[in-house]
Amino acid sequence: MGRKSRKDSETPRKETFEPLPVESKTPATAVLLLNSPEEDILVKACEAIHAFAEKGEENKVSLLALGALEPLCGLIVHSNRLVRRNAFMALGIMATNGDAKSALKKLNVISSIIEKLSLEEDTVVHEFATLCLACLSVDYVCKVQIFDNNGLPPLIQLLSSPDPDVKKNSLETIFNLVQDNQSCQAVHQLGGILPLLELLKSEFPAIQHLSLKTLQSLTTDKDARNTFREEQGFEKLMDILNNMDFSDLHAEALQVLANCMSDSDTVRLIHQNGGLMRLMEFVLTPNVPQIQCTTVKCLSRMAQSTESRALLHEQDAEKVLVELLSVMDVSVKASACQAVAALSFHLPSKDSFRELGAIPAVVELLSSESLVLREAATQALSSLTHGNQLNAHAVYEAGGHEILIQQLDGSCPRTVASSAATLCNMAGQETIRSRILSHGAIQALVEPLKSKHSQVLVSATLFVAVLACDKEAREKFQRAGGLEPLVTLLHSNDMEVLHNACFAVNACASDAPSAVELCKYGALEILQKISQSENRRNHFSEFAMTSLLNSNLSVKYSLTGHLSSTDIITGSFYDALKACSGQRILTLEELTKQPVNQLRPIIVVNTTTEETVDVREERRSSLSESDTSSKKDRRTPRKKKEEDKQKDETRFESPTERPQNETDDVSLQMLVKEAKESILPISDDQQQHAALARLVSKAMGGAVPMEKLHEFSWTLHLRELKFQVKSNVVPIGLISKGIYCHRALLFKCLADCIGMPCTLVRGEYNRAWNEVLLFSNQSSSQPCRYIVDLMHQPGSLLEVDTPAALQYQSI
Repeated sequence: MGRKSRKDSETPRKETFEPLPVESKTPATAVLLLNSPEEDILVKACEAIHAFAEKGEENKVSLLALGALEPLCGLIVHSNRLVRRNAFMALGIMATNGDAKSALKKLNVISSIIEKLSLEEDTVVHEFATLCLACLSVDYVCKVQIFDNNGLPPLIQLLSSPDPDVKKNSLETIFNLVQDNQSCQAVHQLGGILPLLELLKSEFPAIQHLSLKTLQSLTTDKDARNTFREEQGFEKLMDILNNMDFSDLHAEALQVLANCMSDSDTVRLIHQNGGLMRLMEFVLTPNVPQIQCTTVKCLSRMAQSTESRALLHEQDAEKVLVELLSVMDVSVKASACQAVAALSFHLPSKDSFRELGAIPAVVELLSSESLVLREAATQALSSLTHGNQLNAHAVYEAGGHEILIQQLDGSCPRTVASSAATLCNMAGQETIRSRILSHGAIQALVEPLKSKHSQVLVSATLFVAVLACDKEAREKFQRAGGLEPLVTLLHSNDMEVLHNACFAVNACASDAPSAVELCKYGALEILQKISQSENRRNHFSEFAMTSLLNSNLSVKYSLTGHLSSTDIITGSFYDALKACSGQRILTLEELTKQPVNQLRPIIVVNTTTEETVDVREERRSSLSESDTSSKKDRRTPRKKKEEDKQKDETRFESPTERPQNETDDVSLQMLVKEAKESILPISDDQQQHAALARLVSKAMGGAVPMEKLHEFSWTLHLRELKFQVKSNVVPIGLISKGIYCHRALLFKCLADCIGMPCTLVRGEYNRAWNEVLLFSNQSSSQPCRYIVDLMHQPGSLLEVDTPAALQYQSI
């Protein structure tokens, strides 16, 4: 028998897999099933994960550890609607966990979530998609991603969703986004205000609260406030405020209202609808501090405009605010102080507050333990005293100046700034200023001048300028070390700080010691740079520089080469030689300490005598007489008092009694005595100047013919004097061989001491001369300018601009 073979016609049988029901008892299995290709499995796995995650935070953390987030993020864009729905439910619940939310930010899923916010999607998808966005939108990076992926338009659309959870989640996301100005403007431009107003009618308080908070952010923008008004937003707010069933919404509604109160049109509209009266009722609502604070904030915002301040004054708002100053709640009192400060810009309100006793009440609040309350109270006093001397005096009577001075040493910049401003307002009255100074205000001002806060510097520098009108204050300020930080402020780029600093420098420079100290710290060089800058140059800097130069004649002569007849040499004047603009001129003390060098000596003139002040006053009085008919009076001899003569005789009795050094020039004092005795009795002005010129020439080596000028060994003589005194600084009284510059300086010095007006002008190549203003004869009606010859023909008066005068002025 043969072997049987397989039939070729036989075909293989098709195999099939019967459905396998899956039952899992661990979340790990469910997470694994998220990668299944079968839609039914995916639906059930997502549903199981959602149910598991809802049971608590620990379950969400465990799912995160099992890696559930990433596959869920992929499933939210699945083509199956049921898979997408359940995946969003699971993802949304997990996103409420902090750790899961942090992990979700790294998966770049926001664009996929926003894509599913279209109206065609299931409401459940909207609910959990917006829940994800609400959780993520608290993070700044996620806010930017939501905005960049055009998430705002669908979110605003969903504010009209029939599902309250969708509304709440969308609203919460929008609220988080509008904390940034860019999103805030976008919501307004996308028409988001109207749906937000509609949500105020919601039966769910959470939605109403979120809507009001979002409107509060939006209405910080002026254009948004206009739209809010056009959409009858104020009417809807007043409906809430007038309904006591909505008392839980009143505080937030008032916050929105406060934002809008800075617009006059809004205030007018609210007033017409009885809103202002309603606000006054809220202010006096007992035992509701939050409502009172917010309402007072509304009044403060109203007081930003002149029209609104007048309206509040008509409604006796001052009386209401004064009552709030005595309530128990600190926040209410602080808000009341802020409103007082705002309303005090209305002049009648300043008087009303004083008459109602507000000032002592506010001064009492300066002693509060609350920093916020002290700041608000100080701000209120600053506004109340600005431009109102009666209020300033009321603060003084209440003892406010003592506490305000103490607050200058505080850590809060705003409190320090307001304290300085208030004290500055008070210091305009001499009595109060003296009391302020006696309590150490000058010393307390030094630290605020070192502040980095611009408003502190503005107030402090202005306060210095006001106090510095007092000589004692200037001396205290210098001793306290205030001049150096003041000079530093001349570098400020803040124009208000710069102006006030220049103003203060101008005031401090009234005294020669302060002016010297200011120059030592470089004030003059800084002011010169300011004067050369188109942007920083101002009238205050010009006044400061002029004041500095007028009080420091040594520096003025070195820089400008000119002293006028009103520039009277007093104290220790020194010729520091010609200086360039911007070059710092060393003080006499600094020059004295330098080792002896080969340069020209510094000539010092010490004219400190008891008659200096009297001469200066006499000079100023004489120069103020402009009537030429009085020329005969000016030619009458000057009578020297007998007591002055006795003082002079006592002072100069023995030249050897005083030490001969750079600050006590006995030889010069003897010349001053001789000039007073021999020149003053002369009745004719021209003869007086000629006699003084001869006295100067005699003291400086006598007449020197022009052709023999080169033989006059003045340079060798000065070198010998430097060696003799072992210093570069040489007293002018020691010079017995002097040339033009030395003689002109001595002439100016002696003329100032005896009250004869003259100028001192520096020329080139050691030339210097004095100009005097004299009448040429008895009949002339106008005086003429003359240059006094001190070198060649001592006593000759050379009329200005003549060949002889020009020859004297140049080589």
